[in-house]
Amino acid sequence: MSLHIKMETNVHNQSARPKPPGRIKHYLTAVLILALIWGSSRQTDASFAELFTGMPNMMDLLKQMFPPRWSYFDNIVHGMLETIRMALIGTTIGTIVAIPVTLLCASNLAPSRWLYHLSRLLLNLVRTIPDLLLAAIFVSVFGLGPVPGILALTVFTVGLISKLTYELLETIDRGPIEALTAAGGNYIQRIVYGVVPQIQANFMSFVLYTFEINVRAAAVLGLVGAGGIGLYYEATLGFLEYDKTCVIILFTLAVVLLIDYAGTKLREKLL
Repeated sequence: MSLHIKMETNVHNQSARPKPPGRIKHYLTAVLILALIWGSSRQTDASFAELFTGMPNMMDLLKQMFPPRWSYFDNIVHGMLETIRMALIGTTIGTIVAIPVTLLCASNLAPSRWLYHLSRLLLNLVRTIPDLLLAAIFVSVFGLGPVPGILALTVFTVGLISKLTYELLETIDRGPIEALTAAGGNYIQRIVYGVVPQIQANFMSFVLYTFEINVRAAAVLGLVGAGGIGLYYEATLGFLEYDKTCVIILFTLAVVLLIDYAGTKLREKLL
């Protein structure tokens, strides 16, 4: 009798076990991806022939960039520090603003459905606008300098952190929230004691990740007059001083690698 039960259990487990996708599905997926790539290249007039034709020009540009003019390093330290400050301020303000926006965009925590749909619509609109376009708009309003860059990074931070966090909120365990609700806890208490402990480590990881992105973005916003090291990019590229541009690129790379390393260590401690 027990042997019969074991045989039925094995048969049931084998039937319940999902079957791996067949080779035909893999082949059709590969064909579809290749067709999309081919169609995109035809519509954009992109070809490998043009890439190989332009390779000599790329090599000429690299030759003009090396050796770097290291004497130019002292001129860009202030610009790099301004870039880091812009990224830090923009990330901090954007993170603070993103907290209530995230709660409104999470379907399981939004106070009302119309606020939920309105917040999602506005957040999608914010995320649609590129940061360079935001910086250009703010430059036209506030003039040249770091303020437009900070505002552009703030808006970008709100969009990115809110998107990552509300998707995380929709996967949390509702048990603690229901227990607090049954005990008479209000909305703020449910968030502070039932939600925050579940997401705080991942939320800090999102903030650090956004700060790394903002340092890279702030280095480019200066191309539209939003301050930072980008102003030096625009000046050296405009005068075809590629050896100076190389110094800026290497300095930016060193700063980004340092921030990335520090962020990785902080994430390890948080997670």
